Amino acid sequence: MNWLEVSLTVDGELAESVADVLARFAPNGVMTEQGVKFNDEEDEGTATGPITVRAYLEVNDQLEETRQKLEESLYFLGMIKPVPTPAYKQIADQNWMEAWKLHYKPILIGQRLLILPAWLESPEPKRIPIKIDPGMAFGTGTHPTTQLCLELMEVSFDRCHPERSEGSLRSVGDSSLAKERLAQNDINVIDVGCGSGILSIAALKLGASKVLGVDIDIESVKNSRENADTNGVGEELLLGQGSVTEILSGSFQIKSAPLVVANILGPILIRLFDVGLADLIEPNGEIILSGILDHQAESVIAAGEAKGLKRGEIRQMGDWVAISLKR
Repeated sequence: MNWLEVSLTVDGELAESVADVLARFAPNGVMTEQGVKFNDEEDEGTATGPITVRAYLEVNDQLEETRQKLEESLYFLGMIKPVPTPAYKQIADQNWMEAWKLHYKPILIGQRLLILPAWLESPEPKRIPIKIDPGMAFGTGTHPTTQLCLELMEVSFDRCHPERSEGSLRSVGDSSLAKERLAQNDINVIDVGCGSGILSIAALKLGASKVLGVDIDIESVKNSRENADTNGVGEELLLGQGSVTEILSGSFQIKSAPLVVANILGPILIRLFDVGLADLIEPNGEIILSGILDHQAESVIAAGEAKGLKRGEIRQMGDWVAISLKR
């Protein structure tokens, strides 16, 4: 099936009316697109500028009749307020999800980890696969912040328990995590802002006994559970909606851990230190922070040091930095 895209770029006041007109002729609905500006480093994006309204008409025997009726409706709307001439473009149909998957490839991380798209077989059977289907959540593994965090996590596990590196962990690298193997471990991990669950799943496959993953976005929590199921991870991964305050208040089974990870924007990490992020770390424990631009690194470190933490290893990839701080 092919489609005819019809689009009009209008101001915000007219966009809703144009969308209402197009929706009468587009069985699959209407989409709007607007520019975005960022007011500060924490801003997720503020809409600005004109709005482009798009709809897709099915290419069939009635297309010309449908197009004529649509233009008549826009003409009558234009009698109230001027409406620009619609633009048209032919669109060939395809399976968009399958097309997207063609560009998402396995990623080698550190010495032993492999981020594996859930629909592919592992090209590196000696590595520990973390199968990810990104869904709507942040954390596909393609971004430097995630990769840097995973590298430091691998180093942390190997340093604390060298017997769990290499062959000793390959048995937990597949989709059937043996409960008796995990029961022998004694490492809990807290993942603040779990996103797709990629760091939580990696922690378990690296040898953690239990992981608490929290996120303020309920869709991220759901996507984390789906990815956990794909990786054969069950009750050893505790998931919930919330953040530092909820963990410290006892809303979850785990209130502190020897390893805490947080892949969040730098300014938010600083703010989380003010509400108790460092209190999640057990004595002699470690926190791995990522999502930090290089010019923010010293400010994040200073926020941690103000809470009694000491800087550890720092890794950088492009403009992004990951930091280890120790209690």
